[in-house]
Amino acid sequence: MTDAPTDAQQACFEAGIKFGSLYHQFAGTPVSPASTGSLETAMAEAIENQPHCESVSVDILDDRVADAIDHEEGYAELTGSLMEVEMRIDYEGTTVRTRMAMEDGYPRMRLVAIEA
Repeated sequence: MTDAPTDAQQACFEAGIKFGSLYHQFAGTPVSPASTGSLETAMAEAIENQPHCESVSVDILDDRVADAIDHEEGYAELTGSLMEVEMRIDYEGTTVRTRMAMEDGYPRMRLVAIEA
């Protein structure tokens, strides 16, 4: 029989669930510089509804969106390369801080800190 996960391990698992939900729920959403603010709010509020989620900050980068726009269509499809995300998850007194940002051409999701 294996040991039960620690609170820190469970908090990290919860962070992974939130990132997966955020990324896969919103990837492909049509976005333009005029709609980034409302989409940022919708994304953050949707993820904050999940258990153990203390805060979410989504920053859709207008300059990258503008560069990615298909000028025939007038919008870009949201991808990880167009946004930066920070989350704070609290599980039983253990706080996990996370961040997603581009790293070597890939939207890297990582743990920033675990605080007990």
